[in-house]
Amino acid sequence: MKDYGQLLLTIMPVFVLIALGARLRRGGWLSGEAERGLVWFQVNLLYPSLILENVLGSAALREPGNLLWAPLAGFITTAGGMGLSYYAGRLLGLTTGGGLRTFGLSSGIYNYAFVPIPIITSLWGSGSLGVLLVHNVGAEVAVWTLGILLLSGLSLREGWRKLINPTVVCLLLSLALNLSGLDSTVPEFLRKTVGMVAACAIPFGLLLSGTALGSCLDQLRELIHLRTQLGAVALRLGLLPVAFLLLAKYLPCPLELKRVIVVQGAMPSGMISLWLATYYGGHQLTAARVVVATTLAGLITIPLWLSFGLRFVGV
Repeated sequence: MKDYGQLLLTIMPVFVLIALGARLRRGGWLSGEAERGLVWFQVNLLYPSLILENVLGSAALREPGNLLWAPLAGFITTAGGMGLSYYAGRLLGLTTGGGLRTFGLSSGIYNYAFVPIPIITSLWGSGSLGVLLVHNVGAEVAVWTLGILLLSGLSLREGWRKLINPTVVCLLLSLALNLSGLDSTVPEFLRKTVGMVAACAIPFGLLLSGTALGSCLDQLRELIHLRTQLGAVALRLGLLPVAFLLLAKYLPCPLELKRVIVVQGAMPSGMISLWLATYYGGHQLTAARVVVATTLAGLITIPLWLSFGLRFVGV
């Protein structure tokens, strides 16, 4: 078991790449228009390639327990986090139109993709990575349905339409190939090509996360709102990780999924809430306050929760 110092060194490259992305944005080397194009590139090419690379041929994803419990755990933890955060926002005095809905979304969504991917790979290799990606399907479902409904008041029908995207389609296709054994028929040159593209997904995604943060730092004075930020840190990095650890300990699921849940429980707020708040008319400044505060605090708390959580769950 790695100690705090080793775990801190494990996550440091993640934060260095995020900081580099923020510097690129603030230094004027990456405009907002260019950033939007790069996000499209990440979502529609790099991340689907990462899914194909890690799902095809995965023995862990032939276990029924991982296929059943992984997306269910992702959905429950994300939906539950948003619901709890919404009511916590009320206790903090936030109001509808004054950031309450956005606080519920941004504090409830954890950074389920690009931060945990390098952590899990570093700790256990790629064996648990496919399980993480399937787990994230449940989180995506919660974000693109309940999350959008919470933020914007769209109908349930419109929310479900958001599920038809390259990430989910690619995941369902790769799972079908893996379960049927047809993954072995995929030509080797194609798998190598996909692997080369997938290798760019994690560092590129972390840089983009940093650019999203960097654009918010231009409003540094407005960005500081202690009541909102302390509440978000206490909730996202204090209370909610306890629920994740209890779920990981007592859920009757395979070892790989328990590891995924422990890591996800330690994560700060997801930076996707910044883009969602902007696109769907939420309170962008509230999302930025939550994301910045929990990301900075996460540099200290992530190794602590991982060190304690892995021992508590016994994985």
